Amino acid sequence: MYNFKEIEKKWQDFWDKDETYKVEEDDSKEKFYTLVEFPYPSGAGLHVGHVKGQTAVDVFARFKRLKGYNVLNSMGWDAFGLPAENFAIKNKKHPGIFTQENINNFRRQIKSFGPSFDWSREIDTTDPNYYKWTQWIFLQLFEMGLAYEKEAPINWCPSCKTGLANEEVVDGKCERCDSLVEQKNMKQWFLKITDYAEELITDLNDLNWPEYIKTSQKNWIGKSEGAEIDFSVKDSDIKIRVFTTRIDTIFGCTYVVIAPESKILLQLEYKIENKDELNEYLEKIKNKSDLERTDLNKDKSGVKIEGVKAINPFNNEEVDIFIADYVLASYGTGAVMAVPAHDERDFEFAKKYDLEIKTVITKEKDIDNSISCYTEDGHLLNSLEFTGMNSSQARSRMIEFGEGKGFVQRKINYKLRDWLFSRQRYWGEPIPIIKCSSCGNVPLEKSDLPLVLPEVENYEPSGNGESPLANINSWVNVKCPKCGGDAKRETNTMPQWAGSSWYFLRYIDPKNQEELASAENLKKFMPVDIYFGGAEHTTVHLLYSRFWNKALCNKGIVPVSEPYKRRVQHGLILAEDGRKMSKRWGNVINPDDVISEYGADVMRLYIMFMGPYGDTSAWATSGINGISRFVNKVWNLTEKEITEDESDKETLNILHKTIKKVGEDIENISFHTAISQLMILLNHLSVKEKINKELVNIFAKLLSPFTPHLSEELFSLMGGIGSIFKSSWPEYSEDLIKDEKVKIAVQINGKLRDTLEVDFDSEESFVVELAKNSELVKRWIEGKDIIKIIFIKNKLLSIVIKQ
Repeated sequence: MYNFKEIEKKWQDFWDKDETYKVEEDDSKEKFYTLVEFPYPSGAGLHVGHVKGQTAVDVFARFKRLKGYNVLNSMGWDAFGLPAENFAIKNKKHPGIFTQENINNFRRQIKSFGPSFDWSREIDTTDPNYYKWTQWIFLQLFEMGLAYEKEAPINWCPSCKTGLANEEVVDGKCERCDSLVEQKNMKQWFLKITDYAEELITDLNDLNWPEYIKTSQKNWIGKSEGAEIDFSVKDSDIKIRVFTTRIDTIFGCTYVVIAPESKILLQLEYKIENKDELNEYLEKIKNKSDLERTDLNKDKSGVKIEGVKAINPFNNEEVDIFIADYVLASYGTGAVMAVPAHDERDFEFAKKYDLEIKTVITKEKDIDNSISCYTEDGHLLNSLEFTGMNSSQARSRMIEFGEGKGFVQRKINYKLRDWLFSRQRYWGEPIPIIKCSSCGNVPLEKSDLPLVLPEVENYEPSGNGESPLANINSWVNVKCPKCGGDAKRETNTMPQWAGSSWYFLRYIDPKNQEELASAENLKKFMPVDIYFGGAEHTTVHLLYSRFWNKALCNKGIVPVSEPYKRRVQHGLILAEDGRKMSKRWGNVINPDDVISEYGADVMRLYIMFMGPYGDTSAWATSGINGISRFVNKVWNLTEKEITEDESDKETLNILHKTIKKVGEDIENISFHTAISQLMILLNHLSVKEKINKELVNIFAKLLSPFTPHLSEELFSLMGGIGSIFKSSWPEYSEDLIKDEKVKIAVQINGKLRDTLEVDFDSEESFVVELAKNSELVKRWIEGKDIIKIIFIKNKLLSIVIKQ
């Protein structure tokens, strides 16, 4: 029986002492940078979802190391953020102490299943030596004009007395206390990610990322090419500028909608006849977040503005004006033209308020075949001189016409908003800005970094929209570095996404005290060659970190514009009951328990074997028991007679097929099929009385990315010196993967009639003659005219006969 407890500890101790996984100084080797999203070290500890990503990156890193690459593979902790602060508030325990305890536990758990991380490069986003450079990057962005301050509405929880990110608001309520969230105007820091919107879209084309991830990012950025059109307000000089991508539908516009926050409301105030109704509506919707207001599944509401009309500049028709919650002041112009016959959102709104619906686009030319709401391109109807044109042609002509008249201009808009970067919280990186009444926002000098997060006695938010840092007068009150006058520090802190937006750069040179990382090392290791992570970060972390990297590249600090060449996303691991793991349901799979019962290698192998890596799979005890039997069956090979005798042809054939398939499958992140092939080889070897020593060595290498401890022991028992991971990946022979015999399917008019066993690579003429002499084939072709013969070498002979 395989003694996993003894053997796994033996090799983990060896790897630590030997520093097996440290990045090599050998510049003759080609680099390979493998990365997995570093975890937030929560109090709950590691779960098997973490293990899935960390094992996958380890499989790939070990494989590349055996292929001769100098591999950078490290680990760290994304440790700032709300959970630790909330725990501190609840338990009166400093978040720094709580976080370090969690980190120690996470590190122990990760090391217990033996991933090949270079622990000498470990980072922690809450370490001042790390966030010194987070602050320094902020100052670079500030210098580039990409970090700025302005007043903006935030989600405010009156019970928790703090601002909330959109992700922390559920159905208009605080996810922590269930209180109704309000919108509150406050001065905030923003990062100008919108300056990179186009680049963030176009550069996706060159990345080896799944298409659905690229599409998600493109949709999040939301590029819209269209036009801005000025609608006049009747009997006034006021203009309502709308943005549309479908100017071809403008003759179907039956009303205009402006955002509740629009400044046009102030301009129209003297004409509005139903001010009380409007104010009541504004009060009703003030707590809705932007996400709720733009949710297509939510019911849309609005109020008609009585006493004012807008004029469509294309036909001079008067249309009503509404305010409605589904239009945001922050997108486009904060106003839209509503065409209910050709926009689902407008159609639902028009039906609800019994508004006119005018069809101006039809599927077929000159035929009014409109359906209730037709949203595709088509042919124009009831559109004056543009009638009969197709949508594409009409858009071009209408923009030209409107530009000539001065009421249209071409425009590209993006849904992407600038990144709200400040939090009224304690547990985050202090923003390195001093606020002076004379000089404005003054950045700290590099020599003043890190600006260390001070100790506070009370972590509770103040309730007035300020961070707890605002209560530390000795820290807040300073002299202005420019004029020497009285000034104050910025007391908002950075969001949890700050430290994770550049951590991959710090792994490259984590001990550097003078630079974020040296230019030489950045050039050597960037970009990341493969990045494993979760789907939840597709449009937040991945987008933010791409933005930071691009900005640093433009500044000449980072050598490449795109940080990650290849992205691989993993599916969830569900509990055995098929539900998401939760303490509430008592169905969480703790890796400590699995390792204690089965060992690290069994857990690793099982998680990689559960199914396609990107799919969601449910944990099954029967499955892990099967993998445990497999591992013991591998160990049983050591009890056979090990010889120097050459293996037979069939064994060599299966072996070399396995070398080829396992290597290709690892490259393609098809870990489960690689393991299946290893099982085929093991089944073949298990019935042999004697096994060639070199064959066992090769088998150990093929298995080693998945079961490193077991493989090290096999390698050692076969006379290997040092670590198996300092040897090399086996090469397969093209000649040896060819089958000596193959089975050819013989079809007559598409139906299988016989199967022939022939020599590999047999010629067509030989196979056809053999088939014609087969009794099973003869009965179908005798006396019939053969119209066509299709031959696929080593696979198929298809004979088509005249019926």
